[in-house]
Amino acid sequence: MNRVSRTFSAAIGLALAAGLAVLPTTASAAPVQGYTPSAGTAYAGSATEDANNKAFYEAVMQSARAKQAANPFLLAVTVTYDASAAPTFRTQIAQSAQIWNSSVTNVQLRAGSPADFRYREGNDSRGSYASTDGHGRGYIFLDYAQNRQYNSLRVTAHETGHVLGLPDHYSGPCSELMSGGGPGTSCTNPNPNSAERTRVNSLWRNGLAG
Repeated sequence: MNRVSRTFSAAIGLALAAGLAVLPTTASAAPVQGYTPSAGTAYAGSATEDANNKAFYEAVMQSARAKQAANPFLLAVTVTYDASAAPTFRTQIAQSAQIWNSSVTNVQLRAGSPADFRYREGNDSRGSYASTDGHGRGYIFLDYAQNRQYNSLRVTAHETGHVLGLPDHYSGPCSELMSGGGPGTSCTNPNPNSAERTRVNSLWRNGLAG
């Protein structure tokens, strides 16, 4: 995999305001904030979180570009993922990939090897999040408790949106996938809206747009 020029240690998105005390030993850095608005207040994100979102996307893009270079005339980039470490969420991961693949044309998600990113599962008081060290070794962590509280497919599709370059927008409506937990637990929409689809297609146009 290609290496980016500087090291990122970042983790973002979708954490609970309160949760279990056990943390996974595989997590390399703490997410900056959660999927759930704290104490009923709206969470608007932060510049740090936006930067971390971008770092995760750039790490995956670097890895995917390396493979794309071998087939420069392909009109869509294939981003591969490994879900073997998240067997509980195998169905949601596959459905999330299907949702994104039917929503955008310039990038497609496929299970395969070598993986551009991985899914993991476990207990984490921070909830679910995406993380990267900036060297193409990114992963999405899916928290058990949070996926019982929120619609699990929406959680998975939201986190996968970070892989494709979308930032959090917690103040958005339920129809906006990247609003995450902002609309509350009753929101079950797992689909990106037209603006989100357009943005992803723009970012991945011919695999070259960054």
